[in-house]
Amino acid sequence: MKAVTLVGWTVLALGLAGAAAAEVTIIRAGHLLDPQGGRMLDHQTIVIRDGIIESVGPSVAEPAGAKIIDLGAFTVLPGLIDAHTHLTIDQKSKDPLSELEHTAAERAFGSLPSARTVLLSGFTTVRDLGSYRALVDVALRDAINRGDVVGPRMYVAGAFVTIAGGAGAVTGFAPDVTLPWDLRFGNANSPTEVRERIRALAGQRVDVIKLFATGAVLTHNSNPFGRESTREELEAAVEEAHNFGLKVAVHGHGAEGIKAAVRAGVASIEHGTMLDEEGRALMKQHGTYLVPTLEVHGCIGEGYPAEFIAKSQQISAAHFQNFRKAVAAGVKIAFGTDIGVCAFGENAREFALMVENGMTPMQAIQSATVGGADLLGIGDKLGAIQPGKIADVIAVRGDPLANVRALEDVRFVMKQGVVYRQD
Repeated sequence: MKAVTLVGWTVLALGLAGAAAAEVTIIRAGHLLDPQGGRMLDHQTIVIRDGIIESVGPSVAEPAGAKIIDLGAFTVLPGLIDAHTHLTIDQKSKDPLSELEHTAAERAFGSLPSARTVLLSGFTTVRDLGSYRALVDVALRDAINRGDVVGPRMYVAGAFVTIAGGAGAVTGFAPDVTLPWDLRFGNANSPTEVRERIRALAGQRVDVIKLFATGAVLTHNSNPFGRESTREELEAAVEEAHNFGLKVAVHGHGAEGIKAAVRAGVASIEHGTMLDEEGRALMKQHGTYLVPTLEVHGCIGEGYPAEFIAKSQQISAAHFQNFRKAVAAGVKIAFGTDIGVCAFGENAREFALMVENGMTPMQAIQSATVGGADLLGIGDKLGAIQPGKIADVIAVRGDPLANVRALEDVRFVMKQGVVYRQD
């Protein structure tokens, strides 16, 4: 297959044609990074049948007539998992108020190049934690699953569950303005309303619940340190989500909000900016994941409202410091970027910040493979290149264990046995 420098439907057609022409594919890897075992293996062969890894090893049987992909000059590793994205948010719009200038249809069509770019950068799976326009992410997930458009495998939240006028909401407009239904679909102001919202989202086939426990940086008139969800609301959210087999991801900057969410039994804390010693101990006790999203601070600048820039600058140093403490304490960490603030396709820049702030390159990669898969509850399917798992495979030049920035230049992308990029 030629190098994929094309976009849109042509990329998809090439990938699907390749899948239809060869039920069995053999990848010959010069180096294979094994995040499950925490090791680098040399000269490995991967046999893929119908999108599933059949065998892996230095000397495995190669079925006759199989399609051969020679990656002998590359390091091969599992498709990456970003556990905190917003693919349906317009990265060029720096103010949530701009949502009032666009329709849900515009957001849906505008998300198509974002999804394609993220996949071609090596992230074959994302957990997409809500959009201002409710359920646009559900539509994008379904379009990708049908094969209508190119994008990563998506696990979606459908909408932000937050108090009226709270973090994640569109705020800052005149009080006589009434928002359309899809910009307030997730509003919930009591434990009863939280349950009702989660039931409504479950009825729309979401994969995860995203709730705000504290204020936010990118919301007008919001205090990141302040509590927004009560203990009763957090407990109701977790219980109701579990009734539908769903996990809860909680946005948390302030320490008290984080700890209340952990005590309630949430699956992950997003950002964890002011995570303190007690919070770290609680997260270890409960097995709660931290999804740090470090790079956003470097992207909140020109074009953003002055209020947002000031809040980001106020908390950024503490965010990095507390992340380092969480790493040292052994808190479970899953890779996440909050992409949509930074440019789509630049997700892998987060790795360098994680390594600069206490993780080894292997730990950082594990957070985006086996760790992310465990958080999403898909560890039996994804996160490693092993027999029986889905064939999500990427390749880079060089050794990402020696220079983790190698992951910023992905040259090969396969998702479920279909090649989408081969430079």
